[in-house]
Amino acid sequence: MLISTTDIVPGKEIVEVIDIARGSTVRARNIGRDIFAGLKNLIGGEISEYTKLMADAREEAIDRMIADAESLNADAVINVRFMTAMVMQGASEILAYGTAVKLRDK
Repeated sequence: MLISTTDIVPGKEIVEVIDIARGSTVRARNIGRDIFAGLKNLIGGEISEYTKLMADAREEAIDRMIADAESLNADAVINVRFMTAMVMQGASEILAYGTAVKLRDK
């Protein structure tokens, strides 16, 4: 599955726009990470536990978006974007979405 943040694919022609492909996940912090993050907040620097949490969440959202596009029989997802929203205190949703399309060589 080709994934692109652009609205074109060099060397390919978009022959059909199918639908929006989307994938999301909701992740919550845990007490262990919060304690370490609180200490890190006092001294400054990157909070690597949260960086990894968000990176894992993005990858899962992408995987789910790809599965959605595959269920639509798409060849690619273009104009891919990410969005995040706080669902509740300590829990956030990561959404990956884009346009599922059919392609052919030019």
